[in-house]
Amino acid sequence: MNAEEMKAVDIRTVDRESLVDIRNVEIDRSLPKEERIRQFVKQIKNPYCFRCGEAVVKMSFMDTDITLEDRMEHYLRSL
Repeated sequence: MNAEEMKAVDIRTVDRESLVDIRNVEIDRSLPKEERIRQFVKQIKNPYCFRCGEAVVKMSFMDTDITLEDRMEHYLRSL
């Protein structure tokens, strides 16, 4: 499956059993960032659609240099 096909998975019709449960993904944090990313993608199979327990999760990503940590920090400072 290529990236566009992964993005196009419909969570309403996807076979839940075909999705990887993110709770079972283990990453060696001592590895360099690029290798940790490779490990994650290899294990999760589709980073755009996976399970967390019984919940199906659909992710989308913006083309930006702003990280999730940056967004969270901005959000927390605005409270």
